[in-house]
Amino acid sequence: MWVRTRAGVAGFVVLVLVAVIGVVLGMRQVGDRIRLPLASRSCTVQADGTVTLNAHQMANAATIAAIGIQHELPDRAVVVALATAYQESGLRNLEGGDRDSVGLFQQRPSQGWGTPTQIRDPRYAADKFYAALKKVRGWEEMRVTDAAQKVQRSAFPEAYEKWADESEVLTRALLGNATGAVVCTFGGDPAMRGEAAATALSRGLNLDWGLTSAVTTASLTGLTVAAGDQREGWRYAHWLVAHANDHGVKRVRFGDLEWTNRGDSWTRVGDESDRTAEVVAEVFGDA
Repeated sequence: MWVRTRAGVAGFVVLVLVAVIGVVLGMRQVGDRIRLPLASRSCTVQADGTVTLNAHQMANAATIAAIGIQHELPDRAVVVALATAYQESGLRNLEGGDRDSVGLFQQRPSQGWGTPTQIRDPRYAADKFYAALKKVRGWEEMRVTDAAQKVQRSAFPEAYEKWADESEVLTRALLGNATGAVVCTFGGDPAMRGEAAATALSRGLNLDWGLTSAVTTASLTGLTVAAGDQREGWRYAHWLVAHANDHGVKRVRFGDLEWTNRGDSWTRVGDESDRTAEVVAEVFGDA
């Protein structure tokens, strides 16, 4: 009787272990298919498809796209970079990860990507990624996941491909190939106000886009950005909306369309003849 009971307990333990392993593997597979982060979805991008992100993810995506333009790379490079950041960090600027991995692309200081502090700077991380991608011969003709893998050398080389569609949508919007495509809605007190917000916003534009004289402070509560054409204007307009939460942006206008932080779309505020060569942004005034 004692022997049978002992055998039964052992069998029960084995079944529990098998079940636990199954649950872990199942969660890994399900997690691998999750298309979007689950928390704080406050930005929607619509450009031949729809992507929903929170404010921080949206800002990171906009910066990654802008740095790609600074490198004078084709749109395809931005798709690859965004898909990589999607897979590696969920477009979040992580403080850590596997072994010594850090930041948006989970780059490793021990592999020569830079110091942890440097890698935690989204601009630096994106710059290093694009620099590495440019060294990959023939990356332009590769699948998204193959190009990303040449840079990242991941243990899961096929993982980047599942983010290709989302990255295509983001790239179309953030590179100005869609009109009024980025909409973010924010509530509560702004993170910054007044002159401090306008100054930080101008600095961010300069750093992300490499602008120098194109940005001028219109007042203590706003700025304007010169745009050479419609595509360039929407690049800046969408970037401003993407960074609205962390820079206290209240309103963005380009041509006859306007976004406000409380709205759920771009609205017409003029007629089609109201086409200007600049993007105008207004930040919250001092309380």
